[in-house]
Amino acid sequence: MQPPVALDARTARILPWLVAIAFFMQTLDGTILNTALPAMARDLAENPLRMQGVVIAYMLTVALLIPASGWIADRFGSRRIFVTAIVLFSVGSLFCALSTSFNQLVASRVLQGLGGALMLPVGRLVVLRAFPRSDFVRIMAFIALPGLVGPLLGPTLGGWLVEYASWHWIFLINLPVGVIGCIAALRFMPDLKGPERVRFDTLGFVLFGAAMVLVTIALEGLGHMHMSHARVMLLLFAGAACMAAYWLRAGRIDAPLFSPKLFHTRSFAVGIFGNLFARLGGGALPFLLPLLLQVALGYSPAQAGMSMIPLALGAMAVKSLAKPIIDRLGYRRLLIGNTLLLGCLIASLATIDTQTPTWLLLVHFGLIGMVNSMQFTAMNTVTLVGLSHADASSGNSMLSVVVQLSMSLGVATAGALLGGFTVADAQDSEVLRAFQLTFLCVGGMAMLAAALFLQLEQRDPVHDDDVRRPVDVSE
Repeated sequence: MQPPVALDARTARILPWLVAIAFFMQTLDGTILNTALPAMARDLAENPLRMQGVVIAYMLTVALLIPASGWIADRFGSRRIFVTAIVLFSVGSLFCALSTSFNQLVASRVLQGLGGALMLPVGRLVVLRAFPRSDFVRIMAFIALPGLVGPLLGPTLGGWLVEYASWHWIFLINLPVGVIGCIAALRFMPDLKGPERVRFDTLGFVLFGAAMVLVTIALEGLGHMHMSHARVMLLLFAGAACMAAYWLRAGRIDAPLFSPKLFHTRSFAVGIFGNLFARLGGGALPFLLPLLLQVALGYSPAQAGMSMIPLALGAMAVKSLAKPIIDRLGYRRLLIGNTLLLGCLIASLATIDTQTPTWLLLVHFGLIGMVNSMQFTAMNTVTLVGLSHADASSGNSMLSVVVQLSMSLGVATAGALLGGFTVADAQDSEVLRAFQLTFLCVGGMAMLAAALFLQLEQRDPVHDDDVRRPVDVSE
């Protein structure tokens, strides 16, 4: 670990704000979009139940580029890459607002994702190198605060903009923030590079990325693109083959993208697979709930956005309780019970219909927000807590990839289920029925993930050289 670089007092004050604003742009964009999907579908002449590609394109692009973000910053310099990331995100936002077709919008979201994939990892890397390790947790906690505000503000602001202006403004509001961010980054972002040239595992990156893309397209093909089952099976087989080729190769080279040795730590292996499968339910909710409220229950965009606030409030309320509860129950008991509870709460959304009182709906959403937040916090920490200090950076990078990938797969799976349960020219009652069946399936899948956490040790994992390592505090 290289020593922190020398910063002047003004830069030391402003740098955390700069990274926090970049994080806020990402979290706001991720939550503001979901409420606007039905309005986008109307303008682009698409079925609102098949708009998941707009969400998946961004998440999958971010997941693909996260493994390369650190190497790119070390190779070309943190200031240049951070400014480039803001420019790409802003230009992608402009192209999203100018899109006149579904395919144009998806392509613009990919460009936006290129910027989003670099902003936070590069910002976090600069903070890690620019400040003493003793200050890292405090500064990262400060940077994470906008990540809590974004999901609280996003759905309401998105619904308000759609109802009183147009959906284009959910992307246009990124432009002035992007301009200010570029100016601030050019002035205050340190231009750090890696101490030595490191060879990047390009072939491993291609194999790993191809596997993620092929599997996601296969699931998306069942929903929006209506591919034949034969083509879907071929894509799934090709994705599995690429993933197998990656891990076989990673086991025999010196510096793979992600080392198989990480999985020798049981808590890491369980945490990674738990994140991948347990998030399929939680990751699908921000996509499914605004559609349920607007398409099946007839809410206005503003009403749907306001109704999503309890999800964010519940998540914020449980943050301070997470550590005491984990300390009391232990990871194994907490994750098994919490996963089953989360699955039950998601499945119970199938009971919602046009007669459900609004207050009951809001309480339901609030409970889901609390349980979901507890799930994410416990899964993130159990994944990293047992790793050695030397493996923590690589493990954290892989966790970030899996988080984005699992949310992308969750949206793709939910879209495929929703498309499969929706009949042509469906009436309102049939559309509601499709949502109810989808929630039952998604909840059931979430509950099955509890079996993974049975594999945890009875005692909580720790490592001999354990220190207060930075854990991803963005959720």
